[in-house]
Amino acid sequence: MSKLATVGIDLAKSVFQIHGIDENGRVLVRRQLRRNQLLTFFQKQPRCLIGMEACAGSHDWGRRLQEVGHDVRLMPPSYVKPYVKRGKTYAADAAAICEAVTRPSMRFVAIKSEACSSVLVLHRTRDFLVRQRTQIGNAIRAHMTEFGVIAAKGAQNVERLAAQLDRLPEAARMPVSLLFEQLAETDRRIERLTDEIKETHEQSETSQRLATIPCVGMLSATIIAATTPDVGNFDCARDYAAWLGLTPKPHSTGGKQKVGAISKMGNRYIRRLLYLGAMAQIMLRCRLKREPGSDWLSSMLIRKKTKVVAVALAHRMARTIFAVLRDGSRYEPQAAT
Repeated sequence: MSKLATVGIDLAKSVFQIHGIDENGRVLVRRQLRRNQLLTFFQKQPRCLIGMEACAGSHDWGRRLQEVGHDVRLMPPSYVKPYVKRGKTYAADAAAICEAVTRPSMRFVAIKSEACSSVLVLHRTRDFLVRQRTQIGNAIRAHMTEFGVIAAKGAQNVERLAAQLDRLPEAARMPVSLLFEQLAETDRRIERLTDEIKETHEQSETSQRLATIPCVGMLSATIIAATTPDVGNFDCARDYAAWLGLTPKPHSTGGKQKVGAISKMGNRYIRRLLYLGAMAQIMLRCRLKREPGSDWLSSMLIRKKTKVVAVALAHRMARTIFAVLRDGSRYEPQAAT
């Protein structure tokens, strides 16, 4: 009797579609399972290769299925899409996942542990609150401008408007004061999450090693340590930088090769943190009014625009991060030079 060798699972909230084949590619299973039936079904099956798309809940199911002895691999949804035969159905998606997971050239996503997922939740929640703080500040600025009360640009100047609430009519004073209270509460929540991230950083040896790299701060170090603690899936440092979207997009046709802007693929949050770290180093150099030297950054600032140099510096930072994660070492300036 044939046994399941490869299974593709199309994840959902309540109903899961599975597509299973044997070693010869013959379809053995094509059915739907409820959420409480999925784990029970695979507990009765022999060890097999299970493919899933990397999406919400995939890492949790990956950990559960690994615990019962199966080989679980996650794939980016964009890499699975070319294997969909026709239409958009659960059965077609599950069959495409089953086909894609067997391809030798397929790239997989490492299954994150619960600790890494918890760190990601901390960062995502903090980033969400930071966006909310910006929205609240813009709302306060816009409302008070209607009555001729303005402030200079910058989030730090919004709080100064609270001293000018008396200039607003009584009917408008109360709702704007509620926005100021919400702004203060959001700041307190952001500080609390920042403290939690700081504790995580102090307890993580990988995060502390990453923080030795110039322009890589606590936020960048903790999110990178939680997202890619193992860079074994990447062949070289350039592949890691390309995964972060910091490499240019090539376009070749008619024997002509053109290199465009960066791809902006991959993790947008990490890419933004690396870019901000690069800009901070460039602004510090300009603030100190250092004389142009012979180093790489000085020569780039002479020939290129500041933001272009910041992207290039972020690319170099990504390569350095790859080396630190691969070798399990700390950043050494002399060795880097």
